[in-house]
Amino acid sequence: MVNNIKYGVSTWLWESPFSTQSIALFPKIKGMGYDLVEIPVEDPELINGEVIKKALKDNGLQAVVCGAFGPAKDLTHKDTAVHQNCFDYIEKCFELCNLWEVDFLAGPMYAAVGKARMLPKEERKKEWDLAVSNISKVCSMAQSHGLSIALEPLNRFESDMINTAEDVMRFIRDVNHHCAKVLLDGFHMTIEEGSIAKAIETVGDKLLHVQVSENHRGIPGTGLTPWADFAEGLKAIDYKGAIVIESFTPEIKELAGAVCIWKNLAKSQDEFASQGIDFMKRTFN
Repeated sequence: MVNNIKYGVSTWLWESPFSTQSIALFPKIKGMGYDLVEIPVEDPELINGEVIKKALKDNGLQAVVCGAFGPAKDLTHKDTAVHQNCFDYIEKCFELCNLWEVDFLAGPMYAAVGKARMLPKEERKKEWDLAVSNISKVCSMAQSHGLSIALEPLNRFESDMINTAEDVMRFIRDVNHHCAKVLLDGFHMTIEEGSIAKAIETVGDKLLHVQVSENHRGIPGTGLTPWADFAEGLKAIDYKGAIVIESFTPEIKELAGAVCIWKNLAKSQDEFASQGIDFMKRTFN
């Protein structure tokens, strides 16, 4: 149904944090039929970019780079030193994007994940304006690297700033920079959107990247996600990017606690990945 789609999987499905040793996953990922691997860069110091580049080439995989934004990398923090730490981190991610021939950096980089508070209107506007200002700086950084950024709406339990396609488009209009684009994640969309297809059409040609799992973070096709609507929306905008499975292993306790995964979502993470790509190819091809 959707032509020229590439399929990928996040290494978060198996482990965290990603490091140079994570290349051991690449042959398995390729063997399952994936075209690309999504690399979540939690700590750039754990990653030898040249070794990863060679492993990607040796396994015939492309990469997508996704940022991880916790309290120490918060562009809405009151302390500008925290902003600078985030800028420095993003700069390292951009360098990895260039090394691995990736066109964009993805993630909810406008604020720290987990900031979900009831704020007075004036304070919320102040944080919004600060995020707009700092993401404008990030866009200038991206432009200097020949890259774009793909901003991800999160569900209400993980962010009080950008939850929907309409939210992220309003934010992008305020940023007003051609490098500011969109990542949509089906997990968050099933919580926040009234229509998956309409949400996709709302972002239109700003959509650079798509992540999927089920509404319960499990294997695609085993839950309540309206997959026909998903495919219809992507077809309507002639989407030609990647669709990547993003879920998490309960075996990494810190990560599992952060995303509230308290039990196994498949018999094994390998089963999750192999059944997931089979379902995606039936749904989107």
